[in-house]
Amino acid sequence: MAGAAEKRPARAGEGAARPDTGGRRLPRTLHPVAWWIWALALATAVSRTNNPLLLFLVLAVLGYVITLRRTDAPWARGFTYYLYLALTVVAIRVVFRAVFATGITPHDHYLFSLPRIPTPDWYAGIQLGGPVSLEALLSAATDGLRLACMLCCIGAANTLANPKRALRVLPGALYELGVAVTVSISVAPQLVQSVQRVARARRLRAGRNKGLKALRGIVVPVLEDALERSLRLAAAMDSRGYGRAGSATPRSRRLTGALMLLGMCGLCAGAYGLLDATAPKLLGLPALAVGSVLCLAGLRLGGRRVTRTTYRPDPWRFAEWAVASCGVLSAVLLFVNVGYNAAELNPSIYPLSWPTLPLVPAAAILLAGAAGFLAPPPSAPTPYITAPRTEEAA
Repeated sequence: MAGAAEKRPARAGEGAARPDTGGRRLPRTLHPVAWWIWALALATAVSRTNNPLLLFLVLAVLGYVITLRRTDAPWARGFTYYLYLALTVVAIRVVFRAVFATGITPHDHYLFSLPRIPTPDWYAGIQLGGPVSLEALLSAATDGLRLACMLCCIGAANTLANPKRALRVLPGALYELGVAVTVSISVAPQLVQSVQRVARARRLRAGRNKGLKALRGIVVPVLEDALERSLRLAAAMDSRGYGRAGSATPRSRRLTGALMLLGMCGLCAGAYGLLDATAPKLLGLPALAVGSVLCLAGLRLGGRRVTRTTYRPDPWRFAEWAVASCGVLSAVLLFVNVGYNAAELNPSIYPLSWPTLPLVPAAAILLAGAAGFLAPPPSAPTPYITAPRTEEAA
């Protein structure tokens, strides 16, 4: 009796090649907090320098880590747009420096001159137009590049970390705030996905308009898609009881608010005391410690009214410690000023010369790039493979 075996779905591993694990570790998604610690620490290190060589090295490290460890999720496709935003920031900084002239010295390299616009007396001290020098534009470009690198660090965290999984680790008292932040963070990647989907549909329909003519055909569907997604999100949150008052009493709410307010005042006073050397000693570490204790007490008390369960909590293992430590050590090495001259972090453009690359800060930034291979490979979706039809002879 001859027959054909029924066509059945086979998962990866049943007659199919297993997914590549890199030969070392099984793929899994890194804890989102580890990526945020790494990115914020790297942004802190960036704020320490305006050396263009170090800043370009930071961008290279970000690109390397994102290329290796990003997933196929919608929020992981938006780093290119963060780069566009970074270029826009640098361009705006340079244009503002050229328009709002600050004058040039006899030693500056004159480039061109903009028409001078007279300003009223109450606008004294600000000049519109005038001569523009190469030194002024380079100074503005390096300042803009530093801000652009910080934006790219935040973009890297949004690209690598799952915002929905980050919501799980927030304290119960910050659950509502965390939901709002998660939704706001997800807006940009979802808009990018909508734009790509609309552009793909236009190409399938042989849409030939480009530039400003195609703007109306893209903006309207994207806005409609965003509105529909917002309505679906509101319905889903309402069906899950989001915003319920819980079991907290009015007294508990007032006590929680008072603890959080006093704690925040203590944190502000402590930060001021640490930054101002002339402030009393009680406004330093003691105020910071008291404020931290009050905030933790307020979070603990406020979290009692939110009862949540976590299915399959995210683990914190050696890879999370390694990734977070890479970023923190990079920031520490750029703040301790050991093994290099602090002036190399902020080179002067007077006289105009090529900046030097300090070895210790460069090694610190490369250390942050070690997160690219210390983090496990991202988990890919399980392929669904259809087994070929085979014939058997009885």
